[in-house]
Amino acid sequence: MPTLLDRFLAYVRIDTQADEHSQSSPSTAKQLDLCRLLAAECRALGLADVSLSEHGVVMATVPATVPHAAPTIAWVAHVDTSPETSGTNVQPVVHAHYAGGDITLPGNTSRVIRVADNPELKSLVGSTIITSDGTTLLGADDKAGVAVIMATAARLVERREVPHGPIRLVFTCDEEIGRGTQHLDIASIGAKVGYTLDGFGTGEVNAETFSADLAVVTVTGINTHPSVGKGVIVNAIKILGSFLDELPKESLSPETTDGRDGFVHPYSITGGVASAEVRLILRDFEESGLKAHAALLESIAAPLRQAHPKARIDVTITQQYRNMREGIAREPRALNLALEALRQTGIEPKQTPIRGGTDGSLLTLLGLPTPNLSTGEHNPHSPLEWTCLEEMEAAVEVLVKLAALWGRESLAAAGQGGS
Repeated sequence: MPTLLDRFLAYVRIDTQADEHSQSSPSTAKQLDLCRLLAAECRALGLADVSLSEHGVVMATVPATVPHAAPTIAWVAHVDTSPETSGTNVQPVVHAHYAGGDITLPGNTSRVIRVADNPELKSLVGSTIITSDGTTLLGADDKAGVAVIMATAARLVERREVPHGPIRLVFTCDEEIGRGTQHLDIASIGAKVGYTLDGFGTGEVNAETFSADLAVVTVTGINTHPSVGKGVIVNAIKILGSFLDELPKESLSPETTDGRDGFVHPYSITGGVASAEVRLILRDFEESGLKAHAALLESIAAPLRQAHPKARIDVTITQQYRNMREGIAREPRALNLALEALRQTGIEPKQTPIRGGTDGSLLTLLGLPTPNLSTGEHNPHSPLEWTCLEEMEAAVEVLVKLAALWGRESLAAAGQGGS
């Protein structure tokens, strides 16, 4: 049976990059390559109820080992990788017995994972660190979670003496572009609670996330040949440049905020003289903060509309996901048993809010309380991404303990809903 490392290396070599501009589902057909592999591996393990939908959702069940009717729980991970950095031809590099110090990536030696920027490396000397070669991202977000779930399922199949209730495995597509639950039927999962395996480092339990909106600012100008452009051309690029220049420079951006501060982040720009567009993500832990971010964009657009009456400036806001805080509070055991599982594994849990979101944000909104757990991710969405095998192995141990803790629960104690 493949080891956890074998699984992870196999998964990251499969290109599953999402495409936010695509209208298909999944947004890229190549995501289905990994989905089909996972469905086949679930069948090979002898799991029950294995299914693969046309939209790439993979589900399977690890059958219960307890005699009583225990609540069903779900473990969730996404197969897609970020559209921001290439996921084509990923060449994972295994740094066994990490000796400490900076890690130069062999495919692009100008890219260096520096201890000064990654202080957690100091405590991982002697561990197995895995990186890309520097020409692509690694894909630990979220293939570390995928590998942890599959390795845990394999262990529970081998060790039937571990008492647990039914466990649903759920693998989704397009989480990175906010569509992870678009074709996911909560009723078909049939769980009381879920857990996304999509977290940083080790020991973290996230029961609170950003709330998120997408803003698209489009400037429509007028173009003609520059030789006769006087009094005719309305340059959308210049107007959009003026818009961006008005964004706060010392605050309200990812590079200037941390903790519970929100931000407005332009991350993609396209266009020409006739039309130019910038896409921005708006993030805040509170709904009021999101509204303030949207109002800021409108306050920048308004004077530009007056200054350029021949141009059209549109600001479109689309909801992406919301803070999971209130939804998880409705089922306290979702968080409490996760904390206990970490303690039983010998790890002191860290409750931290996520400055981002997971499929759990949307699942919780849909009625399935879904905290997020660590899987050894570091520097996601970047060629400097890395993970630690021992942190992934710790995540497996936590899931085994978590399965056993939920196996002690009864449907009567669980109340209505779920299985």
